[in-house]
Amino acid sequence: MTVENSGVSMETIGSQKIWSFFDRRGCQVAKNSAVREGPGHRVGSYLELATKIAELQFLNRDHVLLFRGQGADYRNIKRNSSLKPTLFRGGRGNPDQATLVGRFDALQRAERILIAEYAREKLLGLERLKRHRILRWSILQHYEVCTTPLLDVTHSIRIAASFASLAETGTAFLYVLGVPNLSGAITASAEAGLQIVRLSSVCPPSAVRPHIQEGYLLGEYPEMSGTEQKENYFPYEMDFGRRLVAKFSFAPASFWKNDNFPQVAKSALYPSERSDPLFRLALGVKKQLGG
Repeated sequence: MTVENSGVSMETIGSQKIWSFFDRRGCQVAKNSAVREGPGHRVGSYLELATKIAELQFLNRDHVLLFRGQGADYRNIKRNSSLKPTLFRGGRGNPDQATLVGRFDALQRAERILIAEYAREKLLGLERLKRHRILRWSILQHYEVCTTPLLDVTHSIRIAASFASLAETGTAFLYVLGVPNLSGAITASAEAGLQIVRLSSVCPPSAVRPHIQEGYLLGEYPEMSGTEQKENYFPYEMDFGRRLVAKFSFAPASFWKNDNFPQVAKSALYPSERSDPLFRLALGVKKQLGG
């Protein structure tokens, strides 16, 4: 199969049959658009959420489920839930051309600094980092050095729900995204128009945060390398809301009442620079970048 940069975009999961939750009738066949339009299926506890996600995974057996937690449900101009990478976010709409050019320029500078710092610290994986841009983006995104075309997700329901609760809003949201079967550190699917990066396999063993967070990154396939390539896509195509299988909402104040399933503390989700050498390196990259 030949893949050209201008000819492949992220597949909408709703073009296949998916199962989801909407109301109290239980799990039912759904369309991606209905999931995005809805308010989010309300759950009262972590155990209820985990039980329903187990049912989703059983019924959506052609997909691996990954999760993202947020303190709010951000919507696009069509009022659909939107899960865009930081680089493509901008106020009430899409960032203008000048903003995008500036962001891509900053990203490229950050990549060069990251490689130099990796070499200086003699960290494992330097050669892979030099060869694969998606790996550089993954580290820069996960450690919040600069905006990238990637979206942070996790393989852990508890981690995602804990992140959603950090915002301390009255209602938090957990998004369930369906992706192709994972294979190795980087899974690239031309059919789905996706790349999935398993952070624990691409970061050096001394990096703590990716292992604690069970982190993954989602990106377009082929990679969105710059503003020229972006012109080949419609804005809606760069939205991982297209991969939504289900959307849950909950009240953090009561969600974690069961002592058997405690919320993961912020200090655990974000290990200090003293205990995470890669975080310390990332802070140095950000400082040199001027962030």
